[in-house]
Amino acid sequence: MKKNTLVMLGGFIIAGAIVFLLMAATPGSSGIELTMKQLLATQGQHKDDFVTVEGLLIEKSIKWNPDKIQLKFDVKDNDGNIMHVVHNGIKPDNFSEGVITILQGSPTTKDTFKAETVKTRCPSKYEGKDMKDYDPKKHEKLLNQPPHEK
Repeated sequence: MKKNTLVMLGGFIIAGAIVFLLMAATPGSSGIELTMKQLLATQGQHKDDFVTVEGLLIEKSIKWNPDKIQLKFDVKDNDGNIMHVVHNGIKPDNFSEGVITILQGSPTTKDTFKAETVKTRCPSKYEGKDMKDYDPKKHEKLLNQPPHEK
């Protein structure tokens, strides 16, 4: 074979291996995003899937076992559906009542979810101020100030 043919063949093999490794290393990219209601209704169909679901934390349900590094808790949705969660990993920082939990993992038994990752967010923390109180002159003044005066 010609030298150019061998180089191109080797390049295709390397490129194929890289694509395969990227797909294998990122299970989230091949996952499914469901609402809690959808997941609970079709839980048996998603046992082998990598699923992303979110719900509101029920603080009274938190059981943290530092010896096993295991976190168990319940989440609920706006319709009142409740799902039990088991996570073998650290407890997020702002783990309190009503915080939105984003779970990635797979459903196990009825109404139970094994989370590989648990993330939290508080929507009120990221909401903007009411636009009726917006003062464009004050905003312009702030933008024109030197950084050390802000």
